[in-house]
Amino acid sequence: MGLNPQVYYLGQSLRILLAGAAEKIKIGAFPSVAEMIQKTIKMGIKINVCEASKQMLGWEKVTLIPGVKIVGAATLNDLALSASATMWF
Repeated sequence: MGLNPQVYYLGQSLRILLAGAAEKIKIGAFPSVAEMIQKTIKMGIKINVCEASKQMLGWEKVTLIPGVKIVGAATLNDLALSASATMWF
C-alpha cells in the first residue's frame, strides 16, 4: 500500500515496553500485547519511545524490549508533520 507506519510510545505507555510487562496483558482469545508488539516489529514497523517520557518516569538507565528505539520528543512533531494521516489511541 506504500505506507510507512510507525508507533510512538509516550508517557505511562512506556511501562508496557519493560521486559515481561506486555506478556501479562491478554484479553480473551485475542493475542497478548507482547505478541502484537513482536508481530509489529517483525513486519518492519518502527517502534519509537519518547526520551522525555523516559526521563519523566525517572528512568535514567532502563532495559526495554528488543527492537524499540528511544528518540527525542521532537521526533513526534516531525512524524506528524510529514504524515498523510495520523491515528491516536
